[in-house]
Amino acid sequence: MKDYIFTSESVTEGHPDKICDQIADAIVDAALAQDPYSNMAVECTIKDDFVLIYGECNTKAELDYETIALNEIKRIGYTEEYHVHTVVNQQSPEIHNAVNRDEVCAGDQGIMFGYACDENDEYMPLTIYYAHLLARQLSKVRRQHPDLLKPDGKTQVSVEYENDEIKRIDTIVVSTQHSKDITQKEIKELIMNEVIKPCIDEKYLDENTKYFINPSGSFVVGGSWGDSGTTGRKIVCDTYGGRGRIGGGCFSSKDPTKVDRSAAYYSRYVAKNIVANGLARRCEVEVAYAIGKAQPVSLCVDTFGTGKFDDEKLLEIVKKNFNFEVGNIISELDLRKPVYHKTSCYGHFGDPQFTWEKVNKEFPNWKQNEILKKGKGLSRKYKIYNLYMKTLNKFTYKIYSTIFSII
Repeated sequence: MKDYIFTSESVTEGHPDKICDQIADAIVDAALAQDPYSNMAVECTIKDDFVLIYGECNTKAELDYETIALNEIKRIGYTEEYHVHTVVNQQSPEIHNAVNRDEVCAGDQGIMFGYACDENDEYMPLTIYYAHLLARQLSKVRRQHPDLLKPDGKTQVSVEYENDEIKRIDTIVVSTQHSKDITQKEIKELIMNEVIKPCIDEKYLDENTKYFINPSGSFVVGGSWGDSGTTGRKIVCDTYGGRGRIGGGCFSSKDPTKVDRSAAYYSRYVAKNIVANGLARRCEVEVAYAIGKAQPVSLCVDTFGTGKFDDEKLLEIVKKNFNFEVGNIISELDLRKPVYHKTSCYGHFGDPQFTWEKVNKEFPNWKQNEILKKGKGLSRKYKIYNLYMKTLNKFTYKIYSTIFSII
């Protein structure tokens, strides 16, 4: 599809699902801070004043689950009284023994995806980039106006593409929980002036851009009092806003031996380095594991026709320059540290503070210049594109297309 509108959404830290993600990752960090080899799978569910902490773990850390949960809820900005119930058991010895062998092995089977594109400096889709930016700004403004705005909120951005290139932002949606002491007109003015305008580059806006601020009207009841929340239900917000595919499991609540998390981070790391090194404009990396095995059972690269080389050639490059062994992922990305609470809201990807967001690969095992010079392994679409750009002649382009179609 060449001409279309694509949309992504984000939510604030006060959204009930995100409350649970933040509690779960605060527990992971508390465990890793005391015992870096903790195996954690402790999740959260919340509704009204009821908070359930449940799951399995194997750790030497002493964890006060109730205090961690209540501190998170208070930090987010909710002042009501909550009651915490805990059901956390020891991790199954069968799973524990499958993971902790002479080499670190996958804590479960599963598929993971990493994605990157060249739509901005973060190598993230523009839709989710701006949705997260708006959500962050909404939370910031809410803390500056605590008597007017409350913690729960959502954002959504629709981008129009023409010939697969960004043309403009078509629609922006912002919904914010608020007090009874502010009118909808005042909310619209506040959100437009202090949230939207500081975030969105004017070059993407025009007279036809639509703005929906609290489109349903009053939004006084929010958080767990307006909806239930559970860990792992915002996996699309956590990843690429629907632009790239997602794997079979969420991230929050899991230690790095859970490849749902660590291998998804590494796949993003690989995809981002491919795009950042100019090998493709879009790249998706899929990897799959079997429980109790250190090496992946499959690895796939898809550049959606934007690669300088065929995907098969890029897969060779990836295999020569990146190591998807579970132990290496944990070591290379330094994942046994308590860094996960920072990921639990506004996306796990795009923030340069994370190790999996570093661009530091120059593909030493690949003779790029020699291959480029000979044209060896170049994708047919890239050959045609280069020739077309050189000739700028549509008739010649058709001739070259015919020639390369049989190569």
